Amino acid sequence: MKMKDKRAEQREKRKEHLERLKASKKDNRRKEPSLNRKRATLIPRKVILIACEGKNTEPSYFRQFKVKSVDIEPIGDGYSHLSLVDWATKKASHKKYDEIWVVFDADPKPDDATWKQNFNNAVWKAQGLNYKVGYSHQAFEYWLLLHFEAHQGGSMPRTDYDAKINSYINPLGATYEGKGDKKVTKDFFDLLMGIEPGTVKRRVEIAMCRAKAIFDRLPHTNFADEESSTSVFLLVKELLDMDIPKSKRIPLEVICK
Repeated sequence: MKMKDKRAEQREKRKEHLERLKASKKDNRRKEPSLNRKRATLIPRKVILIACEGKNTEPSYFRQFKVKSVDIEPIGDGYSHLSLVDWATKKASHKKYDEIWVVFDADPKPDDATWKQNFNNAVWKAQGLNYKVGYSHQAFEYWLLLHFEAHQGGSMPRTDYDAKINSYINPLGATYEGKGDKKVTKDFFDLLMGIEPGTVKRRVEIAMCRAKAIFDRLPHTNFADEESSTSVFLLVKELLDMDIPKSKRIPLEVICK
C-alpha cells in the first residue's frame, strides 16, 4: 500500500508540474509583443500658397527655393491687386493652405489715379484676410536689382530695371529676358544666392538688408506713395528659414549689422 501511495503521489506531482508549465507558456504568449504593430501616423506637411501677379517671373523665382519641410505652391495667372487677392481666396476655398502670400506690383499709371486706390486696397484687404503681402513698387524686378545695387529708395521707372539687372549679371554669365518670357533662370537664381565678392554674405542677404532699410523708414499708411520699395524680402527670409530649427535662425537685424 505504501508503494502504491508513493507512486500516486509522484504522478500527482508530475501532473501539477505539467500544469504549471502550460500556465507559464500561456502567460509568456500574452506578454509577447504583437506583430500587428500600428502604422506610423504621417504628419501632414505644411502647405504655403504664393499667389503671384506674374505668370512667369515670380513663380519661376520662388519655385527654385529648395524647401524640404514645407510644400510651397507659387502660381500666377495674370491677376493683379484686388483681383489677385480674390483669386487667392478662391484657391483657398478648394484647398487647405496653412499660409497664404500674395505677391504683386504697384503698376503705376500716371494718367490714372485709381491705381493708387486699387494698390492700397489690395494690401489692406489681404492683411484683413490674414494673408501676407509681398508687394513691390514699382515692380518685382526692383527686388532682384537690390541684390546688385545699393539703391536707397526713391523714384526709379520700371523701364530701367531690365537694363540695370543685365548690366550686373551679363558679365557673370546670366541674362534676364525681361521683355521675353520673363523667367528667372537657374543661372540667374544661382547668382542671386551666391556670395558677393569681397564679403562673407550672400547677395540675397545683402538684398534683404537693403530692402529692410528702405521698408523700415516708410510709414506704411499709403503704400502707393512708397516708391521705390518692396516687402518681398519678408517672404524670402521666411523661405530661407523654413528648414532651419527656430533656435538656430538668425534674425535679419543680426544679419544686417
